[in-house]
Amino acid sequence: MLLPGRINMPLRVLQCQLLLQVGLYVGLFLIAQQLVARFHLPLPANVVGMFMLLALILSGVVQLNWVAEGARWLLAEMLLFFVPAVVAVINYTQLLMVDGWRIFVVIAVSTVLVLGITGMVVDRVYRFEQWLTRRKTHHD
Repeated sequence: MLLPGRINMPLRVLQCQLLLQVGLYVGLFLIAQQLVARFHLPLPANVVGMFMLLALILSGVVQLNWVAEGARWLLAEMLLFFVPAVVAVINYTQLLMVDGWRIFVVIAVSTVLVLGITGMVVDRVYRFEQWLTRRKTHHD
């Protein structure tokens, strides 16, 4: 898969880069999984792994461009990760016929909550960035 903006790089380099970046994600997940099991954390390992990656990026240990292509590829191929879930739904049609409306309500409410909270957080961060910009221009 040739990624836009990287046309001048040889395909082998892109493939190696992608493999290393996805390997970093897998490694962080495995470490996070061990941390969750050892310390009985109430969070899933993938969330702990994301926090670990965020901490590494914010501390400067990992640069964002070191993991960007891997993230872009995983997002592009995300549909493949949902195929097992769709197959599982097909195998449990009786459950869907009995409790399908409850499942739908949970999915709908959680989707609305996630979208609403995400919008509020983005709005707050945007306002904070504007405040920082105004504060910086007043001090200069």
